[in-house]
This record gives sequence, C-alpha cells and structure tokens, in this order.
Amino acid sequence: MDTIKSLFQNALKHHQTGDLAVAAYSYTKILDLQPEHVDVLFLLGTLNLQLKNYESACVLLRKALGLKPDYGIAHGNLGSSLQGLGRLEEATVSYQQAVEHSPDYADGYYNLANTLKEMGKLEEAVINYKKVIELRPDDSETYTNLGNALREKKRLSEAVRSYRKALNLDPENHGIRCNLGVALQELGKLDDAAEVYRMVIRLNPGYVKAYNNLGTVLREQHKLDEAIASYKQAIELKPDYGEAYDNLGLALQKQGKAGEAVNCHKRAITLKPDFVEAFCNLGTAFQGLGRLEEAIDMYERATALRPDYVIAYNNMGDVFKMLGKHSQAEASYVRSTEIEPDNATVCGNLGIVLHEQGKLDEAITHYRQAISLKPDYAEAHSNLGAALQEQGKLPESVASSNRAIALKPDFAMAHMNKSIALLLSGNYQDGWAEYEWRLRRKDYNSRKFIQPQWDGSSFKNRSVLVHAEQGFGDTIQFVRYLPMVQSRGGRVIFECQQALLHLLKNCAGFDDIIENVPAREPSVNFDLHVPLMSLPGIFGTTIDTIPSHVPYITVDSALLAKWQKRLEHDNLFKIGLVWAGRASHNYVYANRSRALNDFTLLTEIPGLIFYTLQKGPASVEALNPPERMKIINLESELHDFSDTAAVIANLDLVISVDTAVVHLAGAIGKPVWTLLPFAPDWRWMLNRADSPWYPSMHLFRQTRSNDWTSVFEQVKETLREEIVDCNKRFRQAR
Repeated sequence: MDTIKSLFQNALKHHQTGDLAVAAYSYTKILDLQPEHVDVLFLLGTLNLQLKNYESACVLLRKALGLKPDYGIAHGNLGSSLQGLGRLEEATVSYQQAVEHSPDYADGYYNLANTLKEMGKLEEAVINYKKVIELRPDDSETYTNLGNALREKKRLSEAVRSYRKALNLDPENHGIRCNLGVALQELGKLDDAAEVYRMVIRLNPGYVKAYNNLGTVLREQHKLDEAIASYKQAIELKPDYGEAYDNLGLALQKQGKAGEAVNCHKRAITLKPDFVEAFCNLGTAFQGLGRLEEAIDMYERATALRPDYVIAYNNMGDVFKMLGKHSQAEASYVRSTEIEPDNATVCGNLGIVLHEQGKLDEAITHYRQAISLKPDYAEAHSNLGAALQEQGKLPESVASSNRAIALKPDFAMAHMNKSIALLLSGNYQDGWAEYEWRLRRKDYNSRKFIQPQWDGSSFKNRSVLVHAEQGFGDTIQFVRYLPMVQSRGGRVIFECQQALLHLLKNCAGFDDIIENVPAREPSVNFDLHVPLMSLPGIFGTTIDTIPSHVPYITVDSALLAKWQKRLEHDNLFKIGLVWAGRASHNYVYANRSRALNDFTLLTEIPGLIFYTLQKGPASVEALNPPERMKIINLESELHDFSDTAAVIANLDLVISVDTAVVHLAGAIGKPVWTLLPFAPDWRWMLNRADSPWYPSMHLFRQTRSNDWTSVFEQVKETLREEIVDCNKRFRQAR
C-alpha cells in the first residue's frame, strides 16, 4: 500500500505541475496494482480529457462512476469528454447527474448551460446560467454568456442588464462592452450603442471590432459617410478584416455605389473564401447593378456553403421573380419556407410569386399563413386584399386593405389596392380619394413640380399643366375631362405621350398641347399642374356623371379619306382585331392577352374580313393566320394612333382584348367589343355588359378564371346575330 500511496502522491504532483506524461505513467502503474482505484481512474480520465483524448477519458470516467455512482465531478468531466466528441445529448445527461449529486457544483451548471446553448436550447441554458450566478455571483464570464443566450432569445433588455453586470465586474473587458453595444443596437437604441463603441475606442484606440460595430450602427442611422470612415479605420488597423470589407460594401450599396461595393465584397471573399454572408451581399450588389444572372450565381454559392441560408434563397427568389422565372422563384421561396416555416417574410414572398403566376388560392393561403405568424404584417394584409380583389371578393378585399392601412396609415400600396376594389364595385366617391395614393407609391413614376397641384378651384388669369400618366389607353380615356378643366378659368396646357400628339391635337379643352419628354422639364411656363387621372376625383365623378358624350376625339380628315379610299372596295363586314396587350412578366397583363388562333371560331361566320390593329411582337401571328381567316395585316402601316383611329373609323366593328385600342374605338364612337378576363381592370367594373365610359362598347367577360372558350363562344353568337341584323338593314335600305 505504501507503494501505491507514494505512486499516487508522485503522480498527483506531476499532474498539478503540468507534467502530464509522467503523471499518466504513475496513474497507470497504480491501476496495474489496483484496477478499481476510483480516484486514480477519475484523475487519469481527467488527464486524458485535458489531452483531448476524449474516448479514453470516457472509458476511464465511466469505470470510476461504476464504482462510485454519486461522484459528481466525475459526471461533470464525463460530460466534458462527451461534449468534446460532439455527443451533446449524452453530455447534458452527465452534467445533469453531476449537479444532481453535487448541487453546489458551479462548473457543472456552467458546462450544462454552455452545452444547452450550443444545442439551441436557450431557455434551459438561461436557467442554468442563473444557477451558476447564485453559486458564483462575481463571475463576469457567466453574466456574459447569460447575456449572449438572452440576446439570442431576443430578450434584449435582460441581455443588456446582464452585460452591464458583467462589465461592472470586469470593466476593462472590451469584448463585453462590444456585446453590450450589439444588444443595444438590436434593441433599437442606436445612439446608446454608438456611444458604447466610441467608449471602447477611447479606452483602446486599437480595438478593431469596435470600429466595425460602430460603422454598422452609423449605417443603420443612414450616416453613411461616417460609417464608411469607421469601416475604413477598421481595415487600416487590420488589413485582412473580411467582415469590415463586407460591411463597407453594404454601406456603399446604400449610397448607390454598387460597383464599388462589388469590389469590397469580392475582397472579403478573397480573405475568407467560406464567407457565406459576403457571397450573399455580393449577390445583392450585382442585383443593384442589374447583373441578375451573376447575382443568382452568388446566391447559389452562398447556399452551397450553407444549405439552410434562408436569406440567400429568399434573395434568389426575388431575382428569379425579376427575370420572370416564376417557377424558379417559387422553388427558392418554397425552400426558404421549408427551412424556416415560421418566417412570415418568406411566407409573404412565396405568396407574392404565386400571386404573380395567377395561383390565387395558393397565394392567399401563404398570405394568411404570413399574417398568422405576424399579425401586424401590413404588406401581407395588403397583398391579400389585392388577391381577393382578383377573385372578385370585393368586400373582403377592402377589409384586408383597411387592416393594412390601420397598421401602416401611409401605406400607399394598401390605399391603392383599396381604391381598385372600390372603383370596381362602382363606389367612385370613396374610390377616387383612395386612388390619389397612386402618386405616393415608390414604384410610381410621379412627376415632381415646384408649382402647386391644382385642386379644382378657379384659376382665372393663370395657367394649369395637365400631364398624362400611365398608359396610352388611360390618356385616351381621361382626355374627355379637359373641357371641364378649361371651364374653371385660364389657360390649359396638355402634356401627353409623343405617339398621341397627332391624334389629340384637335381635341377640345386645351390651349396648347406639348410632348412629354421623359427626364426633361416641360418646355412651357405654368402656374399649376394636375395629373390627368386625378381629374375624375376633382370633379366628383360618379357612375351617373361620367362625361360620356362621344366622339370626343376627332379623326384626322385626310387620314380618314385615305383609309376610306383604301377600304371602300371591300363590301364584307370589316372587323379590326387586337389579341395581345404589352409584353410583361406580370400575369395580370399576360392574362388579358390571347393568340390570334383563339379567334378561329369567328371564321365559321361567312361574310367577314379581318384587319389587324395589333402592334408589337404579337403582330407576327398575322403572318400565319388561322385557316379560312381572311385577314389584312396593317401593322407596318400604323405609324401612330392617328392612323389607327382612321382605320377604325372605316371599319364596322373592333374586337379587342383590353388595350388602348378599345379606348380609342370607344372615344370616336365606333362599335367595339372588349374581351375581359375574370379579374378585369377597375374601369370595367363587374357584372355588366356595357360601359358607362363608352356608349358604343360591349363587354364580354369570363365567368370563370382562365375560361376564354366561353367568351369566344359568346362573341361568335353575338357576331352572327349582328351580321343577320346588318343584312336585314341593308335589304331594307335597298
């Protein structure tokens, strides 16, 4: 026994002085003599833990615990060995047994808390950090780790208090002070956070992290020049500081300097090739430059490095959406929701891309899911309102828009969505007021003038500029209001698109007409201005007071005579056709358009001849028309809307999807049949075959979404009746 005792004392002395090899040899000699020596098994296991021989440590410590099951510290060291092997669940069991057998074992609680935090079990980690503090109230490191766990739990006020206690115990620890700054920053107390970082810099001017963190606060405060200076100072102190380069790139992006930002993000990646966030941020810089394919490549590289990186998938979905690749956008957003099913923003984005594909039921499901996760998500309420409007559920649509507005009173898009639903339902009184919010939308090309906007009052001895907005059809529809403007006072100057100048030059209601040249100020002086589409609201237009007298646009007499001569030899029933609107990735516009082949049904009616009024890429379809369709392609001869108007005036009928041509035909009083999708534009309202805007217009509507077959069947039967009536009138006239 004396041999074992002396060996044990010798081993323990070498162990305590750090001579672990000699200690291990002595412990092994003891176990050769006494294999069940509990303390030696424990100490040799602990020594192996120190050497990171975790498997051996586990074997030895389990042997010790087999002999002495209530050995608290042995349970604790076994937990550390298992943690070293990455077997975290088993480690927590060992730590729990350690503190169960040794309730005052502060390190056991501390290690248990750290392991639970590593496993993401933050609430349990917080409980155990607090146990440590009860046992060791002066331990700044525990207060710091508690603060970190509370910050991850978004219990930011508590995290701030914990960091402050840690700092009181260790006032020279700048790492704690920086953690305090981060918590204040996340709490939204940006001024306080900035002061904390500045204090670190005053105390230690070489503390690089403080410059980087200060830059981030300044960036959030939109103090971009100061932020950039702070990041550059961090880089000067530490030239290989990848995070500072990446943050500098973000600040430059905010300044609109995406090109410079690209270089910063690339530098960050060079310094740190697995820097996931930098790849993602480089993607957003490329996105800002319109280099969308390169942006997607960066997002894909980010997700390859971190397959659960929601931000990259979400951004990639945005780019695919911009490119019109809706199925790929949908896949990216779906992946985001799989990773974070409780992420309201991702659910909302998935709803948007489904919405843009016309998958309204699915879009509505995801908007509702986003709202259930985040009831104050104004954008999701607004988008839900838009989708419900497209389903014809107008009261529900208005209710959703109202909820969005209640949450965010200046939310222009929500007001806009509400206005569309109100106007569709015929509630013009409230609809026009909400429609004015279009001018406040970020994506609306609203004109900025120093002159005040006209409010409808008398402007005698002054001039008002009425400027066209939105599309050609909108200008043609609302130019009817100009005589009403002129009746209120002085000089009216009308500014419109170049393609409409010739057509509208002889209209009533203005003293001068000028061309709208993008990015250039009007070429005339004026005292007041007003957007053209604000006029119905200014004049308090209701369904019953629409100025609907036609024609209010006069066709050029020379062109009229030219086309009369061109078409007079043709005694067939002459129909002008338009089958497609403007090219767009937006399904709303695509859903209005058809193909020329869809008009094949009409060829079953004898005595017809068709003339194409179609412009743009879709006009090529007339080169290969449906069999038996007699059609004259005029696309190359229609130089502007004056030509189109003169042709229409010499036709018997225009049949068109919802384009500017239907407005033109209606404005000159020509019979026009307008083909409408289930969710029509607001001006056509719902459930009526006529239009209060155009007396000569007949509306043919889808009764179910995407059901164009029944629309063309209606057109065919109505056209057959029209031909019969025409023939009857012709015979009576003879």
